[in-house]
Amino acid sequence: MADANQKFVTVPHAGPAKAAASERVRDFDEIYASFRVAEGTSQSSRCAQCGVPFCQSGCPLQNNIPDWLRLASEGRIEEAWRLSEATSAMPEICGRICPQDRLCEGACTLEQAGWETVTIGSVEKWLGDQAFDNGWISPLRPLTELGRSIGIIGAGPAGLAAADRLRSAGYAVTIYDRHDRAGGLLTYGIPGFKLEKHVVARRVDRLIEGGVKFRLNTDIGKDIAFDDLRGAHDAVLVATGVYQARRLSAPGCGSNGVVAALDYLIASNRKGFGDAVAAYDDGPLNAESKRVVVIGGGDTAMDCVRTAVRQGATSVTCVYRRDRDNMPGSARETTNAEEEGVRFEWLAAPKAVLGGSDGVTGLRAARMALSAPTLDGRWTVEEAPGGEFDLPADLIIEALGFEPENLPVIFDADDLAVTDWKTLRVAAHGFATTLPGVFAAGDIVRGASLVVWAVRQGQDAAAEIDQWLRNQDSVAA
Repeated sequence: MADANQKFVTVPHAGPAKAAASERVRDFDEIYASFRVAEGTSQSSRCAQCGVPFCQSGCPLQNNIPDWLRLASEGRIEEAWRLSEATSAMPEICGRICPQDRLCEGACTLEQAGWETVTIGSVEKWLGDQAFDNGWISPLRPLTELGRSIGIIGAGPAGLAAADRLRSAGYAVTIYDRHDRAGGLLTYGIPGFKLEKHVVARRVDRLIEGGVKFRLNTDIGKDIAFDDLRGAHDAVLVATGVYQARRLSAPGCGSNGVVAALDYLIASNRKGFGDAVAAYDDGPLNAESKRVVVIGGGDTAMDCVRTAVRQGATSVTCVYRRDRDNMPGSARETTNAEEEGVRFEWLAAPKAVLGGSDGVTGLRAARMALSAPTLDGRWTVEEAPGGEFDLPADLIIEALGFEPENLPVIFDADDLAVTDWKTLRVAAHGFATTLPGVFAAGDIVRGASLVVWAVRQGQDAAAEIDQWLRNQDSVAA
């Protein structure tokens, strides 16, 4: 029987079908189709089966990528799925939204050798969709109930991943979240054209069916005291993420018509659910018939520009202070935005918001020049003399990143230590905070980061909580 692997010489790189830009901007559906079985197995067969799998080391979850590509190429699709889910609580979600070009696919030996990468992310998504379509998703049924309770603050990717692992181990798990739907940024931050909401909902439903309890519309420190929550559980995991937006400090930045990216994206996603959103319906968070300028170069900025296009903006421009090669976001998302008609002003930084009390009329920006590389390889920038220019705008969206909220104050927990960056301080190489029995994971520890890192930390924190509780039992015995 011929080997089903290492066919990169004869099988060309091919991604899944992508909707044409003229069609996809009409709705918020995912723009990429899932592979058909023949496509999935064929693309999996391109893997070189390296002795040292750089794709795996490039994945924050250390997924066993060559192994499940091999199984998929041989038609053993359910086995491939089982191996995929062994290291990830939500592979079909990561397959959709991870910046694979900067992670596993960017590290692929074929990519480095000029053969074009294996389409790892698309195969991962396909395996997950096959699993749900064919009923391969195992219900959460612990072998035994341990009689211990875990409280998780935050229903985003870190909290959901931790809940999956803890409930599977036999713990009673309750997740608390301030929003009315679980999922965190998966639900309210990421637009449907990258991640349709039913994909998140089916993961949440699996947790509910497995016995995980959700207390939504619940603000810890307001609706429930943090000390009371600690008293109700044997351990607590803080997985709140970081939601405080960095804002412009340029003159005029407080004008009507300057909005934070997350406010804008949440409003759009709520409309997608059919919610009544006054700030959208009345216009402030709606790009329809407006000239839109988005400031920033990360994936959130790309989400904003592409959302504005779908809302019917007259024009959409992205302003970023570095060049394309130095932007932090996914190159794939930038290409998608360009295909959809977004204009990019590279090497440009905001100087002032133009307009008056009635609203903005434009953004004054300055041309920037690359100055010197930093230790992480990105270049610093400095203003180029005489390079100011104006961009017309009716809506300016700030996509400048996120910072942690002041959790010690919100939780009324002075002993909950934070770092200089206001993230929660945890033990070296671990997740224990300075409060006994309280752990933290995800962006509230790392700072604003990728969903895949939140999943990794949620899973690892769950393992540490499990070990900590078992040690407590051993001491008590």
